[in-house]
Amino acid sequence: MTNLYRLLFWPTFFFCQLIALALISWHLLAQFHFAYPTGYQLLGLEKHIQEYAPLNRYKQAFEFTSPQEHWRLFGEISHAVQHSGKGLDTIRYSLRDGSTTPLMHEAEIIHLQDVANLIDAFYKVGLGCLIIWLLLFGLAYWKKFTPPASKKVLAGFLIAAAVLAVTVMLIGPTAVFYWLHVQVFPEGHQWFFYYEESLMTTLMKAPDIFAFIALLLISVLIALWCLCVFASQRLLYFPPQKIAAKESCSKRELQQKRISAKKNFSKKESHQKH
Repeated sequence: MTNLYRLLFWPTFFFCQLIALALISWHLLAQFHFAYPTGYQLLGLEKHIQEYAPLNRYKQAFEFTSPQEHWRLFGEISHAVQHSGKGLDTIRYSLRDGSTTPLMHEAEIIHLQDVANLIDAFYKVGLGCLIIWLLLFGLAYWKKFTPPASKKVLAGFLIAAAVLAVTVMLIGPTAVFYWLHVQVFPEGHQWFFYYEESLMTTLMKAPDIFAFIALLLISVLIALWCLCVFASQRLLYFPPQKIAAKESCSKRELQQKRISAKKNFSKKESHQKH
């Protein structure tokens, strides 16, 4: 492997692997609506909803809905943002008289549509990285590139994750959360909602539910990363003896082809003389 390959190949490989696995982790958890019922219990969301729902300025009687309906509503929101925002304006909850009413007002729907657009962009980037990662893996297998030692790769990944986590803790998770929102969402679109003005925010106990989801994502991502590093080490392991044997075999085949070509050339010359 040339110096240029050494400098660019494996960093590109592992970067694409990271983004691809982040997408896979997200997609897997999305199929289970990010374990919302578990977060619901751990974060005390039922009590939180009963406390803040009566204070909502726009919606009434949400405090009388059941935990099962809360789980259904979050599942519908999760499904909608995973499908380009389709169905956000049709999410409704039941009133005590049996009728239904929309869960969210216009500003909330616009915000979740922005979230859906961001997720769509993430899928495009993630799929692109997945394709590049698989192509690089195929190239490494074909060219017999030996990856860095698994201990070094895992150590580098965990150190980077630890540095990121410490940085976020020093700055403050809430401050980082708000800064990211300012950067990624369109200017003029509301993204901060008080509990008293948003059942969406009350339902999620934002930002607490996002910290719970982030921990799940990181856990799944670390597990997948370790699995892929282990698999790469096994699949891209090329013992020096086998490589030398294959190279020796290739050289012999090349020599035989040259000898055969010389014999054919000699026969043609001899034939032409006659």
